[in-house]
This record gives sequence, C-alpha cells and structure tokens, in this order.
Amino acid sequence: MVTGANRGIGLEIVKQLSRGGMLAVLCSRDVEKGKQAASKLASEGLEPPVVALDVTDDASVANAVAEVMHLFGRIDVLVNNAAIQREGMTAEQASVLDVAPELALEVFNANTLGPLRLTKAVVPIMRQGGYGRIVNISSGAGQLAEMAAGFPSYRMSKAALNALTKVTAAELGPSPIKVNAMCPGWVRTDMGGPDATRSVEQGAETAIWLATLPDTGPTGGFFRDKTPIPW
Repeated sequence: MVTGANRGIGLEIVKQLSRGGMLAVLCSRDVEKGKQAASKLASEGLEPPVVALDVTDDASVANAVAEVMHLFGRIDVLVNNAAIQREGMTAEQASVLDVAPELALEVFNANTLGPLRLTKAVVPIMRQGGYGRIVNISSGAGQLAEMAAGFPSYRMSKAALNALTKVTAAELGPSPIKVNAMCPGWVRTDMGGPDATRSVEQGAETAIWLATLPDTGPTGGFFRDKTPIPW
C-alpha cells in the first residue's frame, strides 16, 4: 500500500515497485485521480489496483485496509507517503510565532497521525503474515540535528513522524517487520516545485530500497540516498 500515490513521489514508488514485480496498491484520497494516475502506467503494461484512502479519516483507513485484504489477503509493505504542506514553498520566513494552531493541527493530522492510523491497521496483518516493511516518507526539514526556521507546521509534523518511526521500530524489536524513515530530498513535484534539484526517480529510490529490504536489513533508521542520516 502506497498512500498519496496519485502523483509525485508516491506515483513513482508505485511504478518502481510494480516494475519490480510487486503488486503495489495505489492509494488516493480522490479515487478518480488515482485511476487517472494508474492509467499513465498502462503503456508499460502496469496496472496497479486503485483504492480510495483519506489518511485523516479513521473510517477511510479501515475501509481501505479491508478492501486490500478482501482483494489480496495480505499486506506486506506500507509506504506512508501522503502529506501536506500548508505554509507554501515560498513562505521560508513563516514564523512559529505566527502559525495558527489550527493549521498546525491540520498538517499534523495528515503527516503524522495518518501514518499512525495506517501503522496501527497494518501491523497486526504483517505480524500474522510473518513479514512487513513500513517506510515513512519524512524530510530533512524534520531533522532535529539541522532544524532551522520556516515551515513550522511541516517541520514539527515530520519530526513527530520520525519519532513515530523510532517508537514503532523499538516496540516491534527484532521481529520480521522493519520500520524506517527516509528523506527524498528536494524533489520536483507539486509540493517541491519546478526549481527542485532532484527528480522523482531520485526521490523514490531510497523508499524502494527500504520497501524491499532483506531480512538482514536495518530497522529504526533514517536514510537519504540509502545512507543513514542524523535524526
């Protein structure tokens, strides 16, 4: 299951996982946009199933997971990609002293609680199946080691997502389920803008690696370009 997969990095992750032979489910809040995105992959012979999913809605999460289980009977990989950035890519000087708590809650609900909802829903399934990979698409903007000014809601939500990654990995311990976070870098997407320095292919590469880790692979880590980075 790849959330927020009707465009950008999410769609690229679906494409690359599908190319690798995995049945990647394209999850989209707007199912029609999801179907339109899936149709773009038809030229490669790829036909990812599309499932409606709003990560901010408990019922939508439950319904999406139930639909995938009804169709395929298992969930091996969860990529928590869906996210929002409400402060605008030009608002680099947006101050934490000015941010509306309501906006921060909206961003936190999507970027942190969304992955929490999905993680809670799929871990029992992964435990039953004896295998699991959870990939949280985070950001260098959430690194405490390099925290800077601007984008306070987005930064706080991604820092909290990193905490969720560490807590989940610690609770699952040396189980067959691996939980990691990654930073795609500044990617040319609707969120990143046309001036970003990285392609969607580059942005998705580490997520693909983490989604297909061998049993000896890491858990509880934060990565960029397949290399550990500070929290």
